[in-house]
Amino acid sequence: MSRRLLSGMCRRHKVVKNGEAELMKWEENVRKVVPYTPGEQPRKDNIIKLNTNESPYPPAPGVERKIAELDIDKMRLYPAFPEKTDLAGELADYYHINRDQIFIGVGSDDVLSMAFLTFFQSEKPIFFPDITYSFYDVWADVYRIPYETKVLDENFCIRPEDYVQPNGGVIFPNPNAPTGILMDIKKVEEIIAANRDVVVIVDEAYIDFGGVSALPLIEKYDNLLVVQTFSKSRAMAGMRIGYAMGNPKLIQYLNDVKYSVNSYTMNYTALELGVESVRDEAYFKECCNKIMKTREEAEKELTRLGFTFPKSYSNFIFATHKEVPAQIIFEKLKEHDIYVRHWNKDRIDNYLRITIGTDEQMKALYNALEEYII
Repeated sequence: MSRRLLSGMCRRHKVVKNGEAELMKWEENVRKVVPYTPGEQPRKDNIIKLNTNESPYPPAPGVERKIAELDIDKMRLYPAFPEKTDLAGELADYYHINRDQIFIGVGSDDVLSMAFLTFFQSEKPIFFPDITYSFYDVWADVYRIPYETKVLDENFCIRPEDYVQPNGGVIFPNPNAPTGILMDIKKVEEIIAANRDVVVIVDEAYIDFGGVSALPLIEKYDNLLVVQTFSKSRAMAGMRIGYAMGNPKLIQYLNDVKYSVNSYTMNYTALELGVESVRDEAYFKECCNKIMKTREEAEKELTRLGFTFPKSYSNFIFATHKEVPAQIIFEKLKEHDIYVRHWNKDRIDNYLRITIGTDEQMKALYNALEEYII
């Protein structure tokens, strides 16, 4: 082997070695966060999935009809801006507000993420509950937003007085997740009124299951943003449609940031099918009522089986058993191909969040629980 070839091989080897060293070096400039952990998504047939708060019922019949009518040629084109579409008009009519008071995004997670990026730019910490939707601290970390969590009381309730101090913004779900507890609208307004110098976001993913929305308050408070979703009560989690409602200036700021990141966030199919969901109000209310009725029956059955839980105004129940640890119940149910949600977190590690399914699915749950609880 020639000396020249050998020399070249050595240089290449040295580059590789240096490259490995540099690979570790560049990690110093990587933004590192602990990611959000969603509920399990088993790829199995014939399971009972009660762990991600999806609707047990299909979308409105008009959604299925519309699928057959979609213009396939439009798939090659960029979709229209959401605020210019029929979906924005339908939502505006449904909620009796103007188009310029609505922001539409790819599920409420996208909407909330954009809201964090847009409105929480103060050096002061934002406030949210210590037990709440576990994406909030993830977004705060991703966007380098300082935050403080406010401890729920012994009954898992938000204390409005904890939010009456200087901050960079406030966000909380109502009903809260994963507890399902609804805060009275007067207390919601108390928090908004005490924070007029920052944006307050009320995350209403579960408001359609018996709660009172803060939406009317957007006419009174220009710092209020109300966020809702099609994923739960409208049975369209797979379409990823979420929206925020507030005064036009808030919405314009959101759009400015969104279009600085990605101008075409909503796909044509979601925009078209979302319209049909909003138009069928009768079906929407029917499904919500069925879920609430099944929830009432679940409260009775779970009580009979020895569980306790706060009153839920969502499409799930946050339950703990008097004798059997939640982790054991969680694992036993999986043996029956029944999936519920469990967290290894302080204060809630002995609780299970159980999505309300169909009556048949819930009966299978009760039967499985009876095998090793009673």
